[in-house]
Amino acid sequence: MNAPSLSREELIARLTRRDPGRRGFGGTSDPLEAAEVRAATRGDHDLNPGETPPSAALRPAAVLVPLIDRAEGMTVLLTQRTAHLSAHAGQIAFPGGRIEEADADEIAAALRETEEEVGLPRELVSVIGRLDTYVTGTGFEITPIVGIVNPLYTLAIDPYEVAEAFEVPLSYILDRRNHNRTERESAGRIRVFFVLPYQGRNIWGATAGMLVNLAEVLDPEGSNAQGLNS
Repeated sequence: MNAPSLSREELIARLTRRDPGRRGFGGTSDPLEAAEVRAATRGDHDLNPGETPPSAALRPAAVLVPLIDRAEGMTVLLTQRTAHLSAHAGQIAFPGGRIEEADADEIAAALRETEEEVGLPRELVSVIGRLDTYVTGTGFEITPIVGIVNPLYTLAIDPYEVAEAFEVPLSYILDRRNHNRTERESAGRIRVFFVLPYQGRNIWGATAGMLVNLAEVLDPEGSNAQGLNS
C-alpha cells in the first residue's frame, strides 16, 4: 500500500485523540511472558525471604519520537548507540532512557534524556501525544512521547552514548511495504519482530515496533495492530 499523505494538522489530531495501549515483549497479548519478565527482575525481595516481590518489576523509561517539521516533508530523528554500551550497543534507537525520581513525568524524562543525548533543546519540541507503552525483553516499560521539532536545530551529541544521529522520512515509516516481519529463536522461544531497512541500516526491535505503532496511529484504515514480541 502507498503511504498516506498527512498534513501537520491531521497528524496532530490523530495523536491527541487516541487512548494508548500496550505492546511488545510481555505485553497483554502474552501474559506468561509478562510474568517471566517480572520474575527475572532482581530486587530487594531476593535478600528478604518471604517478602512479596513487587507486582510490576519492570523499569520505567521514556523516549522521544521526534518528528522534524521540514518543508519537504516530516522526518523522524533516530540515533545509533555507541558500540561499547552494556545494553543495546550499536542499535538504532530513539533518544531517551530511564525515568528518574527528579522527573515530573514521562514527558519530562523523554525531553531531559533527549537533551542529554543529542543536545536538542526542549524549547524546540512541541509534544503532541504518545504511542502505546512498549515492554522490552530486557525488562523496560517504555513510554514513547511524540513531539514535533522545529527544523532549525543544532545537535550536540554525547559521544559516550550516541555514535550518530540521522533522519528517516516519515513517508518511509508510513509505507507498510518497509515493515518486514522476521523471527529468530532465543532461549527456546521464537521471537517475532519487525525490521525496517533504511540506507544500509536495520532498524529493529523495540524501535521498529514503536515506528510500526506510529504508522498504525497515523494510518488507522491500514492498521494491523498487534503486540509483537521483541
